[in-house]
Amino acid sequence: MTTVISRTGFIQSKVGGLPRPFWVLFGGSFVNRLGTMVEPFIGIYLTQARGVSLATAGLVMTMFGVGSLLSQPVAGWLADRLGRRVTLTGGMVATAVTMVALGYTTSVPGLVVGMLVLGIVVDAYRPASQAIVADLVSPEDRPRAFGLLFWAINLGFSVAMVAGGWLARSGFTVLFWVDAVTCLIFGLLVWRAIPETRPAREDTQPGRFADVLRDRLMLAFVLGNLAYALVYLQAYSTLPLAMTGQGLPTSAYGMAMAVNGLLIVVVQPLTNAWLARFDPSRVLAAGFALVGLGFALTSLMSSAAGHAAAVAVWTLGEVLTAGIPGAIVAALAPPHLRGRYSGLYGLAWSAGSLLAPLVGTRLLAAAPGLVWPLLGGLGLLAAAGQLLIGRAVRRRSARTA
Repeated sequence: MTTVISRTGFIQSKVGGLPRPFWVLFGGSFVNRLGTMVEPFIGIYLTQARGVSLATAGLVMTMFGVGSLLSQPVAGWLADRLGRRVTLTGGMVATAVTMVALGYTTSVPGLVVGMLVLGIVVDAYRPASQAIVADLVSPEDRPRAFGLLFWAINLGFSVAMVAGGWLARSGFTVLFWVDAVTCLIFGLLVWRAIPETRPAREDTQPGRFADVLRDRLMLAFVLGNLAYALVYLQAYSTLPLAMTGQGLPTSAYGMAMAVNGLLIVVVQPLTNAWLARFDPSRVLAAGFALVGLGFALTSLMSSAAGHAAAVAVWTLGEVLTAGIPGAIVAALAPPHLRGRYSGLYGLAWSAGSLLAPLVGTRLLAAAPGLVWPLLGGLGLLAAAGQLLIGRAVRRRSARTA
């Protein structure tokens, strides 16, 4: 069921040789991210459109994080138990329904429940999506395939950020509807054009989430990615606060983050196939270290241009990591547990989303001069950890190839 690429040219090396269902997943992911307009603006929506206090808005958004923590292991279990196709489609339909309901909810209890449900369903597609790629694509081509998905998601999200800000002028309800419609389109594409890829499971094979938790190599990999997530996600919580605290306007943060989006869109597809030639653990470790270095450089910056330069450094590290974690998870996981393994990996990012603002903002308040060097050190620690487990990852990959 796997596909091996024959690289006969520049374009072929970038996009050739991957199966048709992968491109359906690629297109659906892009369309879905084009409609990602609610999450980035949810804080503004709650305080301006619904008139809730900042404290209440924080509670509502925390419930979204709690739901996200629950979603990844549950969705991973569903992807292995019921199938990748039904889990992905079901998650998209549930997200669409929740989006529309939230768009018309006015009570605080309703918003709390709605955001909890949204946190559960909005990213439920991730374990199923990663399992589909692992099922369809050969080990040597998985870094490239996952990298292409990363690029599609980032390109769609970049467009959504601009379009969402413009559409919000007409009222926030339209954002919920756009998000719902793109989710339905993604779900329909998967249901109609992607066959079920879940491998048959023998009765003698273990199939519990506890089996994943007993995999020490996978746990070490997830912990390293959690450390990396705690560093990387400061870009969306602590960094804007630090820049405005220096007296810079919010537009300076927007300009710096625009560098991130531009570099990913331009550089990542050009380097994707080339990076796939190297050992995934070493590439990932290099990415972790470069991201840590970029955030450490933030401590030296006080101007918009300086912060944009630091963002450029850690963005290049982000480009190195594109697609690599998904390929490693696929190599570590037995075929019948790919959904659960992907769910555990997703749990690291869900936990990081909850913890990063808490850690970063408290460090910024207590030791503003140390926050960025400490985060840089954490990035280097994650890189060292990945190098330490690299040999074991390579041995496991050789057995499962």
